Formats: sequence, structure tokens, C-alpha cells
Amino acid sequence: MHPSPSAAEAPLDVLIVGAGLSGIGAASALQQGCPGKRFAILEARDAIGGTWDLFRYPGIRSDSDMYTLGYSFRPWLDPKAIADGPAILDYVRSTAREHGIEPHIRYGHKVVGASWCSKDALWTVQARLADGATSTLQARFLYLCSGYYSYDEAYRPRFEGEDGFQGQIVQPQFWPRELDYSGKQVVVVGSGATAVTVVPAMSEHAAHVTMLQRSPTYVVARPLRYRFAQRMQRLFPQQLAYRLTRWRVLGESMFLYWLARSKPELVKKKIVEMAGHQLGSAQAALDHFTPSYKPWDQRVCVVPDGDLFKAVRRGRASVVTDRIARFTPGGIQLESGRELPADLVVMATGLTLKLFGGATLVVDGRVIDPSRAMSYKGMMLSGVPNCALAFGYTNASWTLKADLTAAWVCRLLRHMDARGQAIAVAPRDPSVEAVPFLDFNSGYVERARHILPKQGARKPWQVYQNYLRDLLTIRYGRIDDGVLRFGAQGAMP
Repeated sequence: MHPSPSAAEAPLDVLIVGAGLSGIGAASALQQGCPGKRFAILEARDAIGGTWDLFRYPGIRSDSDMYTLGYSFRPWLDPKAIADGPAILDYVRSTAREHGIEPHIRYGHKVVGASWCSKDALWTVQARLADGATSTLQARFLYLCSGYYSYDEAYRPRFEGEDGFQGQIVQPQFWPRELDYSGKQVVVVGSGATAVTVVPAMSEHAAHVTMLQRSPTYVVARPLRYRFAQRMQRLFPQQLAYRLTRWRVLGESMFLYWLARSKPELVKKKIVEMAGHQLGSAQAALDHFTPSYKPWDQRVCVVPDGDLFKAVRRGRASVVTDRIARFTPGGIQLESGRELPADLVVMATGLTLKLFGGATLVVDGRVIDPSRAMSYKGMMLSGVPNCALAFGYTNASWTLKADLTAAWVCRLLRHMDARGQAIAVAPRDPSVEAVPFLDFNSGYVERARHILPKQGARKPWQVYQNYLRDLLTIRYGRIDDGVLRFGAQGAMP
């Protein structure tokens, strides 16, 4: 662990919060785009990796292809397009090592508060250390890369009879390291990305695994290995092959998303048909893989090489669509009257959203309520100066937007340096209509509507879920766009 800085330490140019996929990408962008800037990364845990170091449940993997979840500047060379957690963690850590990021990370520093002073044009950031002590740092720019969910709490509904259940109940986010489920009857409660990952992985050793869902989710099989990528790697140098593959995947995914939103019934029919083909039963697909909502109203789940469908087809796993009435000593009683036997119940019931890693932001003595703020280009919050937020796409890989944001932050810093400006802020425009930040109705989003910022009904306040549009707006649009305000040290512009 790096020592806590002294109170006399000079202010940093940039302070990054979080050493996960976004934070390491942000630091790498700073190294390349603003090589003279002094920066540090505060990481609450004792390791690099964020999500990919925290989650240890069976089968942990990405639900996006690694040619877009990977960094734009560092090729993904593993043959698996849908990668497992350890491989992604190694990729993030090796990126930090190769780009000289590791010496800048201060582990065991959980940011609990950050206060902006316009007079000094500085953020003062308080971090709690593992031993309970506090550390204070100052920085000219605050870059929040701590993700969007709580590491300390997952969504966990409670059910009647749990206390009398004689088996074990676990949550994927807090998976016990020594848990042995071999030969056991397992019920996985949930139907999202975690559930469709855990079920086939556990089915390899459990007696049987049942995925118990209240309602179906769209599930699509995709190849574990992407042949186009392998062909490009044989023909071209690494970086060029990676870029060609990345743009091919981007083009395919954007087209499919456009098709799903413009012709939802056609796409729904096709997805269900494909599930029926994978299962060997059209009726099973109609019963258990036909959601009531349109494709991409919630995220579509991806299963590499159809592993979930294979587990069901082979009888190692099954899917039940019903509601829990109560727990019994030997399992779960359903509202239909059926009882599912269980030695182990896995509650894959979702995330709890938390902004800023739980830190409180204060601007000139005013506590910032993010739900009352509006998002500027999906990267800053109205009224919060010299502060960027890494927040990825819901319909594509997180890193695509995180990469764009990191490059834009570097452009912003260079713009301010060239003009001698100390403060950049996007004041809220009261004439812009506020709409929900995410056009998405997944459970974890619905539960967090009250804490999420708003987006605007027109640019630059809109949050586009479109990489090409963002690429043009963020990478090539003017920094001084007439909305972002700039000023010297001493007063808010």
C-alpha cells in the first residue's frame, strides 16, 4: 500500500477515483494525451481490476465482446471474444503495468467526500483508509471512474420462510471462496446476465441447476471465438487487425440494435426462434425465453456458444418461470404450488446502483444531489465544475464510451491550459426539458431512478446510446461549444 500523502503535498492536476477498467483507461489516456499532468488514482480496495477483481462467482465473464470492451489503444489478443473474468482482469492489470500506471495508484483509499472551492479552483478530497484513518488530497480536476453500482450491497429481496431453509443462500457478488456445490441441487433465482452465466458453469459439477425466473429475458447465443478476428490477425499487424475487427463488431451491433428498435416484433420472433433451435424445442422457447417487453428495453443476454441452452438440452439444467411463494426447509415453494428442491440457492437478483462510489460532492458549500442535476454529453453534471464521470453504454460495451470520455477530458485539459483557464462548468439550462438519464427499464435502473441525474431533450444534454454519434460529437466537436463555460481562478463562470 502506498503511504498516505502529507498535508503539504502539492495539488494534483487530476485525481482519478477507481482503478478498474475505466480508471486504468483514463490514466492511460492522460499519460498519452496530457503527459505533463500530475495525477493519482485512489482505489478503495487493495487491487486493480474493479468489477473483474470483485466478482468471483462460477463462470464469471463479460457479456460484451472483448473487441469493443477492450481498450481502443491496446489490442485484445486472446482468441476468446467473450472472455472469462480472470482473462479480463489480467488484461486490465497488464495494461496498467505496461503503461506505467501502477506507481500512481493508492490502494485502500475509499473516497467519501469531495469539496470544490471556486476561490482556489480546487477539489479537496477525503478518503478513508483501511485502518480507519483519513487522507486528504487536493486536485484541479476530479475524474470519477468508480462505476455505477455498490460494491458493498447487492439487491436482495427477502422471502417468507428463509430462516427455516436448511440449505445455504449465497449472492454472486459475495461468493464464498470455499463453496463446494458438487452433487448438490441448486436453484439460481434470476434471469439476467449473472444468472445465465452461473447456471451453465455450476451445471458442470452440481447434481442439477434450476434457473428460477419471474419473467423471461432475451438470450442470444454468440460464438465464443470470432472467426473474422482470427482471419484479420493472420493477415494484418496486431493494431490494424484489432481496429478492423472492432469496427466490424461495432457495425454489426449498431445495425442489430437499430433493427431491434425499428422492427421489434420481427427481431423478437427471430430471437425466440433461435432459442427454440438451440433448445431443440420451440415450446420451451415460447414458455421460458419469450419476454413481455421489446428487445433492448432491457439488455439482451449473450451466452457464448449457447452454453446455457446446451446445459438445458443435456438435462444438466432447467428453467422454471414462476414466482416464489415461500422458502421451505428443503427448497422453494412456488406460487403454482410446485416445490423446487434445493441444497443451495443463488440469489442472482441484481445490483444496487450507487453513484460516485458513495462519495458526497459539495460545490462551494452546496451538497450536490445528482438527481437534480442534468448530464452534459453523458460526461459531466450541470453545476459541477472540473469533474468528469465515466459512464458507459447500456446497449453496447461500457469501454466504448469510457474511451471517448477519457480522450475528451484530455482535450478539455489541453484547451484550458492553452487559454489559461482554471475552471470549466456546464451550467444547467432551465429551458431544456429533463428526461430520464437511461431509456431502459431493467430492474436495477428502475430501482435507482430517484438517484440518477437527468438528461436533456436536446444536445448537448442528451445521452446518446450511439457510438458513431458520440464519436462525432465528443471526439471532433468543439470544446468551447457555447454551453460549457470557462473562467479563471476565483469565481464560478
